[in-house]
Amino acid sequence: QVQLVESGGGSVQPGGSLRLSCVVSGFTLADYAVGWFRQAPGKEREGVACMSRRDRITIFADSVKGRFTLSRDNAKNAMYLQLSSLHAEDTGVYYCAAAPRLDYCSVNRLEMYDDWGQGTQVTVST
Repeated sequence: QVQLVESGGGSVQPGGSLRLSCVVSGFTLADYAVGWFRQAPGKEREGVACMSRRDRITIFADSVKGRFTLSRDNAKNAMYLQLSSLHAEDTGVYYCAAAPRLDYCSVNRLEMYDDWGQGTQVTVST
């Protein structure tokens, strides 16, 4: 059974940091491109960052460039998203996702990701 489980969300003040984790089971993460997405209240889900399968080429949305870092540990079947210098606009539910057998990734094409986690809430406020 394919499962992705996010953790690490919480409430922080502007300028703060969080590290989100996504542990997967039921498949080998090394065979997948991976991505992180978020959805703010009343808004559509949007791409935050992604990493390709083999070359580990990483793409970030313009809104998070220089503030967020994505990494993966295939041995642990896990991926991580480090959030730094957080803004109130970063508030939302963050989801990890995986796309099988793709040697590229996209933060715009959500439909290419077959498997999704349930999400973890990130709230940035004073």
